[in-house]
Amino acid sequence: MKKRTKRILQIGVPIVVVGCLVLPQIDFSPEKLDMVSAPGGKKGGVLPVTGIVAAYEEASNGVPVTGTMLPNEEVDLVSETAGKVVRICFEEGERVKKGDLLLKVDDSDLVAQLKREEYQKALLEDQLKRQRVLLEKESVSYESFQGLETEYHMLLEDIELLKVRINRTEIRAPFDGRMGFRYVSEGSYLQVSTRVSTIVDDAVLKVEFTLPEKYAHVPLMGRVLSFQVAGYDKDIEAKVYAIDVAADDTHKIAVRARYKNKAGLVPGVFVTGELITEEGLQYILVPSEAVVPDMDGKRLWVKKNGVATSVAIQADSRDERVVEVVSGIQPGDTVLTGGLMQLREGMKVDVEVK
Repeated sequence: MKKRTKRILQIGVPIVVVGCLVLPQIDFSPEKLDMVSAPGGKKGGVLPVTGIVAAYEEASNGVPVTGTMLPNEEVDLVSETAGKVVRICFEEGERVKKGDLLLKVDDSDLVAQLKREEYQKALLEDQLKRQRVLLEKESVSYESFQGLETEYHMLLEDIELLKVRINRTEIRAPFDGRMGFRYVSEGSYLQVSTRVSTIVDDAVLKVEFTLPEKYAHVPLMGRVLSFQVAGYDKDIEAKVYAIDVAADDTHKIAVRARYKNKAGLVPGVFVTGELITEEGLQYILVPSEAVVPDMDGKRLWVKKNGVATSVAIQADSRDERVVEVVSGIQPGDTVLTGGLMQLREGMKVDVEVK
């Protein structure tokens, strides 16, 4: 027992002496205890966080859509007459102007007929002049003169018909545009309605898409469609100019928007976008990382009277970056956005507003 008591005294006495020296140096005030309990806290137990001041922002509502890019105009060029191709006047992919000659079919037989009719016309004109003089002198009957005049006018109509047939041996550009692939060669024999090529007006493009039938009575004319296409990293805007007169079998309505093709896009590509249905709406928008999920909904941390306070909110997602707050906070409230993991109800905070 004596050895054991001696051993206890050897260990215990130094501990008591050290305690008497150290304990008076420790500050057990509430401020110091708060600083210890708040990780990363500044002097006085204040936690540094980041935040924003809530304010109304102008936003818009939209509906996501997918669609297809269409040309402003597109025509398959076909032959109106049968014959051999004697001249091709365009290159594939070339831009042409309205009225440019694109293809010529052999018209030598028609030209020969036209010359023959022109000679006959000159002959009949001379005969009519003589008959008119004789008619005035009553040297010929009116019936004889009228028969010759009728023959002359019929010849004029035959000449006009030949000119029409000669014009049909030419294919000209119906509008300014870009030529597609060529499907015939010089020297080939064309049948009526043979496809020669395609011409596309891509200076203006149309975006065609569908919307659920509930939007049939929404004023969509002039609304903005913001869309994207593969390989082009900028948002593009088009304006709605036409809505189909009826819904289809899937209870959707077709809508078209027009875009002036400054980006040089090509028809036929797939587009994704958003049609703006309402503009000029005011919302309180907060960063999505500031919203804390809760069993009963969603909450935000706000600074009130210098301390962190958790408030319940009603929110609606806008996109992956921001959330629309419907109720729970007011403009001017300081919403905490950074350092949320260390927050506790009633904790003092020092907010760096961003």
